[in-house]
Amino acid sequence: MFTRAARRRRRWRRRRRLALLLAIALAAVIGAQHYARFHSVSPARTAATPAEPRTAVGTPPPKAAAGPDRPVLRWADFHGIELPVSAQDGPLHMHNGLAWGFTDTPLGAVLAAVNIGVRTAAQWGPRIYQPTITYEVTGPDAHALLAADDSDYAALRDAAHVAPGQPAGRGYAVEAAYRLAAYAPRAATVDVVSEGPASNGTTVLAVTRMQLVWQGGDWRVIAPPDGTWASSATTASSLTGYTAFPNER
Repeated sequence: MFTRAARRRRRWRRRRRLALLLAIALAAVIGAQHYARFHSVSPARTAATPAEPRTAVGTPPPKAAAGPDRPVLRWADFHGIELPVSAQDGPLHMHNGLAWGFTDTPLGAVLAAVNIGVRTAAQWGPRIYQPTITYEVTGPDAHALLAADDSDYAALRDAAHVAPGQPAGRGYAVEAAYRLAAYAPRAATVDVVSEGPASNGTTVLAVTRMQLVWQGGDWRVIAPPDGTWASSATTASSLTGYTAFPNER
């Protein structure tokens, strides 16, 4: 039998571990800046006008003469996390916390990975992660990812004392850089680097490898092995070898 103090310590360790895993997932989900497209099946099955993106706090607006290696991006707030948005490459639709509609281009694939990947985190609640995984994630481990989110959300909601269905907190990761590991018309692999809080309170650079596949006329994110992004993530000591996101460095 666990004592009350032991249960509290166990719960606290779990919360800190989940926070780090979320930061890692956000990394891969938010990085890779130029390749392929994501999946355009509308989760809400309605045509919605994209929410007006905003420029990231503390950064200048993007320059029009960006070019292929420095694409013109703006930044939209998602529960405390700034996500990259392109008027040309997507997401073309954002509604009820969901995002979909990306172009069949390298940048479209990168933006799909970032915007979809972040939304697979349990922290945002089932109204976001369930339809995101159902409509925008594919692969043999998609069901495992959904089951893991259901379990993690229950623990996070209990710890945060929020009503069922509500977000269990805000995000604190920063999308920093990306690297395109592989790209083909129907497949892409992107390494995304994000900065987030480690369990000891320091900042860690997390590199998440994300794979995408073209299905149904759009890109979809392939679920990570065993349904956990931790299996696809490593840490980095610097951004050497990666391309920083425009206006982020």
